[in-house]
Amino acid sequence: MAGATYDTPAQRIGKIKGEILAHAVATEVLGITGMQRSLPKNQGQEIIFRRWLPYGATATDFNTQNRPQADPVGHLLVEGVTPSPDSLVPQDIPARVHQYGCLYQLTDWVSDTYEDDVPAEMKKQCGERIALVREMIRYGALKACTNRFYSGGSDRTGVNAKISLNLLRRISRNLQANHAERVTGILSPSINIKTSPVEASYLVFVHTDAESDVRDLTGFVKVAEYGSRKVVSPYEIGSVENFRFITSPELAPYLGAGAAIGSTGLLGGTNVDVYPFIVVGENAWGQLALRGADSIDPTYIPPGTKDKSDPLGQRGYIGAKFWMTCVLLNEGWMAVAEAGVSSLA
Repeated sequence: MAGATYDTPAQRIGKIKGEILAHAVATEVLGITGMQRSLPKNQGQEIIFRRWLPYGATATDFNTQNRPQADPVGHLLVEGVTPSPDSLVPQDIPARVHQYGCLYQLTDWVSDTYEDDVPAEMKKQCGERIALVREMIRYGALKACTNRFYSGGSDRTGVNAKISLNLLRRISRNLQANHAERVTGILSPSINIKTSPVEASYLVFVHTDAESDVRDLTGFVKVAEYGSRKVVSPYEIGSVENFRFITSPELAPYLGAGAAIGSTGLLGGTNVDVYPFIVVGENAWGQLALRGADSIDPTYIPPGTKDKSDPLGQRGYIGAKFWMTCVLLNEGWMAVAEAGVSSLA
């Protein structure tokens, strides 16, 4: 990638690393948020995030952990009397990284005779495949959030309606009661670890199937009407009140998991397909080792490289491996709304 330099022993490896990273970052949407941390080499596979309970909050669940209480009467001082000291209460959230990777093989026949640049396409495919794997790791973690809201019914099996402004306002009320801060900075769309400021809001990630329903929400403002307002992602479609919506075809629904289709007018077979709307506040979740020169370890062994396992140099390989994990840090600062989407039939 132009302008990118890497401290690697072979420039060709540096080039392929930049290309793979560029392809990966370009197709990810969930990765623009999340507290990012790196795990140094030779420090084990586990990292522990720590936060402190605010005074008066309790560790029962996400709706008690984020709601401080302070009675002024209990803070009155008596002349000459030292008050009893209080203690901070920590909460530790462990996360264990796992290794992922992919590998492509080509032969000297392909390299020497094909009119297509197969190695270049393998580099592109490798980057896009890694992007999808990373996005699915994030998606699996985020949609498991237990702070849930349903469009119709009280659980997934009862979902029988599309997203509504009333449901979004319920989520906003819950997040604000939990002191969830709106997102004010995102990871920039580059391979480097760099944060860009954005206008404060809660970000909502959902499948592209839901775009028409989002656009139908009362008060929806499309990106074209933003003026000088900066978009958070090339895939942002617009905003409503406290929320900005980013869509991706990778954020798949739970097929047939909702109520009976009946006359709902929603997508599905016999039952409604249920779509997670992932709503994220600042520092609600964390991710490890995702960007920067050391985030991906590429492999490029071109055909013609001879060793005892391939004495004639007939095979070549392109691939990459990386370490990653995602963890929910504060489920009171995020939410998942589950809703159907209009069939548009």
